[in-house]
Amino acid sequence: MGLAKTEAEIADRAARFLKAEPKRADVTYEELARRLREHGLNETRDSIAAKLKRGTFAATFFLACLAALEVEGLRLEDL
Repeated sequence: MGLAKTEAEIADRAARFLKAEPKRADVTYEELARRLREHGLNETRDSIAAKLKRGTFAATFFLACLAALEVEGLRLEDL
């Protein structure tokens, strides 16, 4: 797929990745919200769904989700 070339493409790929990763890990948005609270983010199932639907979120949210989902490695080309 190669590296994204525009900001919009980066945002779209990051959002699609964060939508798919909980499904791969068999983690619901409710469970992800619980895990994010353990990492200091006050999120709910609905706030997570809204961010992913909108497709925009802070890098801190993205990184916290990776930690909460225990993603051990990520290649930028995979986004």
